[in-house]
Amino acid sequence: MRIEKTILCGTMLGLALLNALPGMAQRGYYKDIFMDGGISVSSRTTLPSATALNLTMDYLTCSPHKLNGKSAYNAADSLFQLELLGGNAMDENGILLYPDGQPRFRMIFMNGGGAARHGVSLGDAGRENIRTFIRNGGSYVGSCAGAFLTSKGALGKDGNIYHTDCYLGIWPGHTLSTALSDSRTNLILDSKSPLLEYYDFGGDCRVDSVYHNNGCYALPDSAWPKQTEVLLRYDTQGRELKREIDGQAAVWAYKANEYAGRVIACGSHPEGNSSGEKLDLMCAMVRYALDGNGTPRLKGELKNGEPREMTCRTSDKNPDFTRIGDRQYHYFMVQVPKGTKELILSLQPLLGYSDYSVYLCAGYEPFPKMEDAGFRNLSSTFAKEIRIPNPKAGKLYVSVFCNTTVDTVASPYGHQYSGRVDVLNGVPYIVKAEF
Repeated sequence: MRIEKTILCGTMLGLALLNALPGMAQRGYYKDIFMDGGISVSSRTTLPSATALNLTMDYLTCSPHKLNGKSAYNAADSLFQLELLGGNAMDENGILLYPDGQPRFRMIFMNGGGAARHGVSLGDAGRENIRTFIRNGGSYVGSCAGAFLTSKGALGKDGNIYHTDCYLGIWPGHTLSTALSDSRTNLILDSKSPLLEYYDFGGDCRVDSVYHNNGCYALPDSAWPKQTEVLLRYDTQGRELKREIDGQAAVWAYKANEYAGRVIACGSHPEGNSSGEKLDLMCAMVRYALDGNGTPRLKGELKNGEPREMTCRTSDKNPDFTRIGDRQYHYFMVQVPKGTKELILSLQPLLGYSDYSVYLCAGYEPFPKMEDAGFRNLSSTFAKEIRIPNPKAGKLYVSVFCNTTVDTVASPYGHQYSGRVDVLNGVPYIVKAEF
C-alpha cells in the first residue's frame, strides 16, 4: 500500500486544495442548517435568512394530502420521517447525527404548526436524536410550534403545569399560549440583548408587526432555568387581548454548558420575511444560534506506537472509537516528550475502505482545521503520513477529516441522498503517533 508523506503542507498546492474543498464554510459539519418541515408543521422549502447569510441547508417537507376532504398524512409520510430522523439500515444514526452522535448540521430550524402532533410524529428515536444533537453541540431555532417544542410542557387552562412527553425539553422550562391567532405583534429587544451585536434594528430596539399565530411565551422569570436569556419581549400596549402578554418573553435563548448548542425559541413568525427588520431579526437569531455551537471534544490521547482503531458503529455506543462521518473532524492529542527528534503521524484505512477521501492535520492549537493547521496531508490516497522534525515538547493536536460526502436530490419529501450514501454509517480508520 502506497503511503503519501509530508512534513509541512504550506505549499501553493496545499492552499489550492484548501480553497477547492467543498463544505469548508461549515468547518466540520456536513451543512449549516437542517429545516424540519415534517408532519403537522409548515412544509417550507426556503428560508430567507439562510439565503441572506449564504448558509447551506437541507430540508424535510411533508405536505398533507386530502382524505375525505380533510388534510391527512399517510403511512409513507410517517415512515419516511421516522427513518430520516430516527435512523435506518442505510443511516443508522439518522440524518441529524454523525455515527459518534456529534451534530451533522450546525443548526436545526423547526417550523411552526402543531407542536404536540409533530412531537408525537417524531417518535422516541427522533426526539432523542434531537436532544442528543443539542447536547453534543448542535444549535436550534424554533418559531411558534418550534418554540413550544423546546420546553418540557405548558401551562394548562386549569392553571396546572403539564409535562409533555412529546415535547423535546431542550429548554428545561415551560410555555404558555398567547391565545392570539392570525395577528401581528410588536417586539422589543432588551437593551442588553446579544442580538444587538448583529443588527441595530433602526436604533430603537424594536421590531414592528411580526406575524403571530397561536404562539407562546416563556412562563415568568421565577420558573426559568439558569442560563435563560430573554432576547425580545412582546409589546401589546393599548390592545385588548384574550390574554395579557405585554412584556412577556417572546424570544429567549438557552445554552446548558460549553459543549451544548444554543437553543432559541421564538413565539412569533419572522422566518418568512425576505427584507427589513423582520429579516434582520431572523438572521440575528440564526447567527446567535450558530455562534453558540458547542466546543468540540477530544477523542483521546494517541500513545507512542499504539494504533488507535476508530472502527465502532453507532450501535456499539462507544463514541471515542467510532467511525468518522462525511465532512466531520475527529480530534486527538499527542503528548510530545522533550528532546523528540521526529514525530510521525500516520493514517491507515481498513481493508476494503481505501476509496474514501480522508485527510490528516496537526497543530499546536486545539482542534486544528485544515485551513489553519500547521501540518497537513491532503493527498488523494487514504493512507498517509505527516513527519514533524524536532517537534515542540508538550501537547500536539491531531485532526482527521472525512471529505467524502453524499449528493442531494430533490424529492416530494425535500432533500434525499444519492451517490456515496455508504459514508452515512461512517468510515473506519486507524491513526497512530510514533516518536
